[in-house]
Amino acid sequence: MTRHLKAKTLHGMSWSFAERIGTLGVQFLISIVLARLLMPAQFGLIAMLALFMAVAQSFLDSGFGSALIQKQDATRVDESSIFYFNIVVGVIAAGLLCLAAPAIAAFYKRPILTPLTRVLSLNLVINSFGLIQTSLMTKRVDFKTQMKITMLSAFLAGLAGIVMAYRGFGVWSLVAQSLGANIGRTALLWVYNSWRPVRAFSFKSLRAMFGFGSKMLAAGLLDTVYNNAYYLVIGKVFSPTDLGYFLRARTVQQLPGDTLSFTVGRVTFPVYAAVQDDKVRLKRGVKQTLTTLTMLNFPLMIGLALTARALVSFVYSDKWLPCVPYLQLMCFTGILNPMQSANLNVLRAQGRSDLYFWTGVLKKVLSFVALGITFRWGIIQILYGQIVSASISYYINSYYTAKFLKYTIWEQVRDVLPVLGIALAMGVGVYAVGLIPVHSQALRLAMQIVAGAALYTALCLAFKVPSFRLVLDMVGPRLMRMVGVNGRTHP
Repeated sequence: MTRHLKAKTLHGMSWSFAERIGTLGVQFLISIVLARLLMPAQFGLIAMLALFMAVAQSFLDSGFGSALIQKQDATRVDESSIFYFNIVVGVIAAGLLCLAAPAIAAFYKRPILTPLTRVLSLNLVINSFGLIQTSLMTKRVDFKTQMKITMLSAFLAGLAGIVMAYRGFGVWSLVAQSLGANIGRTALLWVYNSWRPVRAFSFKSLRAMFGFGSKMLAAGLLDTVYNNAYYLVIGKVFSPTDLGYFLRARTVQQLPGDTLSFTVGRVTFPVYAAVQDDKVRLKRGVKQTLTTLTMLNFPLMIGLALTARALVSFVYSDKWLPCVPYLQLMCFTGILNPMQSANLNVLRAQGRSDLYFWTGVLKKVLSFVALGITFRWGIIQILYGQIVSASISYYINSYYTAKFLKYTIWEQVRDVLPVLGIALAMGVGVYAVGLIPVHSQALRLAMQIVAGAALYTALCLAFKVPSFRLVLDMVGPRLMRMVGVNGRTHP
C-alpha cells in the first residue's frame, strides 16, 4: 500500500471497528438485562421471523448501495434515484410481509407471529429513508459519524426494551427495541448528514448501476437465505426454546467474530475499489488485511470457545447453559469468517459481481446440502455441518484471489500460520487456568481472560509478529487521545 492508502484504510478500519464494537457492546449489555428478564422461547419467536425480515431488507437495498460505492463518478441524480427507489421498495416489501403474516404464523403453528410480523415490517419503511446516507458515508470512509449514530440509537432503543420487559410486555419488548433502534438511527442519519435528495429521478441511472447492483442483490439474497435458514429449520423442527438457545449462542459468537468480518468488508471494499487496477498494491493490501484480521480473530475465537461455560453462566445466568456447546462449535466456524470476507471483497472491488454471485451460489448449495443431511439428527450435528461447509467455502473464496492477484490459499495459510500457532499456545494456557478450582464463575472467567491476554501479548512481542505491531500503531494513539495524552513527549 502507498502511505496515503494505508493511512486511509487504517483510519477507516479503526473507526469502523470502534463503531461496530461500540454498537454491539451496547447491544450486548442490553441483551444481558433482557436475557435475564425474558425466557429463551421469547427470543426464539423473534428468530423465527429472521429469514423473512432479512430477505425483505435485502430487496430494500437492491444492491444499489454497493453499486453506488463502486461507482467513482456517481452524480446527485444517481443518488436521488436510488433514494426514491428504496422508499418505494420499502413500502411494497412491508405490505407484502403484512399480507404474508398469517401464512408465516401457520407455517410455525404460532398465532402470535401474525401481529409480530406486521409490526416488525414497519422497519422496512423506516430503513428505506436512511440507506443512501449510509452508503455515502461508507464511500467517504466516514465511520466516525456512523459510530455516534448507531451507538446512540442502540442505547436509547435498548433502554426502551428493558423498561417494557421489566413491566411484563414479554416478546413485545424485543419488537419495541428493534423499531426504536431503526427509528433513532434513521432520524440521526438525517441530522448528521447534509445530503438531501434533488427533485430528479432517472431510470437511466438505475439501469446503469443495475448490472453490478443486481448481481450484488442476488448474492446478498443468497447470503441472507443461508444465514437465516438455520432459524427457519430449527424453528420448524425444534421448539422456540431450542431456537432461543441457538440464537443466544450465535449472538455471543457474532460479537467479536462478525464485528471483524463486517469491519473488513465495509472498509476494504471502497478502499480496494479505489486501487482496483493496481494489482500489486491490491495484493499487498489484501495480505496486510488478512494477517491483521487473523491476529485479532484467532485468539478471540479460541478464547471464547474455552471460556464459554463460565461466560454464559456469569453473564446470562444458568438458565442459558444449554447454549454453551452450540457457542463452542460456532467459534470454529467464526475463525474463518474474516478471512472469507477479505477474499470476497477482492471480487467486489474488481467489479466482478458475476463471479461474486456464482461463487456464492456454489457455497450456498454446499451449505444447504449439509443442512439437509444433518438437521434430522439435532442442532449439534447441524453445527458440525456448518464447520465442514465453511472450510470448503474458504477454499472457494480464495480461488479468485489467487487468479486475479496471484495470492493463493497456500500463501494465505503460510502467512497466518504463525499467528494460529501463538493463538493455540494461548488456548492451552487459558484451558489450564480454567482447571484451577474456584467457586465463582466470575473469578474463573476473569482469570482466564487476564491469563489469555497476557500470554498472547507476550508471545506476539517475543516472536515479533508484524501485524501485532500494526494493530498497536492503529489503536494505541487513539487510546492515548481518549485518556487525554497526545502521544508526544515534551521537554
